[in-house]
Amino acid sequence: MSLLLVLAAVPAAAQQNVRVPVTQNGRTLQLAAQLFRPAHAAGAVPAVAIFHGCGGPGQNTARMAGLLASWGYAALVVDSFSARGLKDVCGRNWPTQADAEARAHDIDAALAWLGQQSNVDPKRLAFMGYSYGGGVALLRALSAQADDSKSSARADAPASPARAAILVYPDCALADALGPRLVVRQPTLFALAALDDWTPISQCKAVMDRIAQGRDLVETRTYEGAHHSFDALGLPVRYLDGVGNRSKPGGCCGAHYGANEAAWKAFVGDVKAFLAKVLARP
Repeated sequence: MSLLLVLAAVPAAAQQNVRVPVTQNGRTLQLAAQLFRPAHAAGAVPAVAIFHGCGGPGQNTARMAGLLASWGYAALVVDSFSARGLKDVCGRNWPTQADAEARAHDIDAALAWLGQQSNVDPKRLAFMGYSYGGGVALLRALSAQADDSKSSARADAPASPARAAILVYPDCALADALGPRLVVRQPTLFALAALDDWTPISQCKAVMDRIAQGRDLVETRTYEGAHHSFDALGLPVRYLDGVGNRSKPGGCCGAHYGANEAAWKAFVGDVKAFLAKVLARP
């Protein structure tokens, strides 16, 4: 059966538009977000905060949130762009390291907001980032090893209340600023596309090679035959010659992206199994 037909059979989740406050440069931004709740939840449920890629929230993040709700999780899709006056940063003005560092506070704010909701279990939280959002999530999933003075600027990243992280074809080059020796903070799933030339798998492998503590907390799934955005169902693979690309000299330009239904189906199964394991009740 086509995965699109399977998705059509997923029960609709209750959705609510909410605002998540985050402080940046001395002022408070109100991030737009959508909260998806399980249709028939009894008591406090585990929750996942979802962070989009360079194009902003899209069908892929909403689709995943709906699936999470159907599995019994609350899902918060956070829009990091609109409150900052952004729509799409996929072009030649690819987000800088400073942009990513600022956006990492959105993860802290979203987890704090979820932890305050009466229908959410604050001890069973996770976060999930896609592409650029996955690279930002990497800045919270990992930290510099405390005895590494060269990376002390990143050693002060706040402790996360999350029990798990999921990084979907993440921009692993953003982790370069964390230093040469890394610590994994919580169980972390890397979901990688074998043919990705936008956020190449080689960059993520280089990050994993620098993990000095917590390597046993990392799980990796590589989807053969898949390109970047393999979850963009219905979109044929094509080449975008104008997009920024941190993996190319000077950060420019061009990459393939597009759907691979088999990869996405496997990915859905992997996410479901991972979350069932790491967010199970103590």
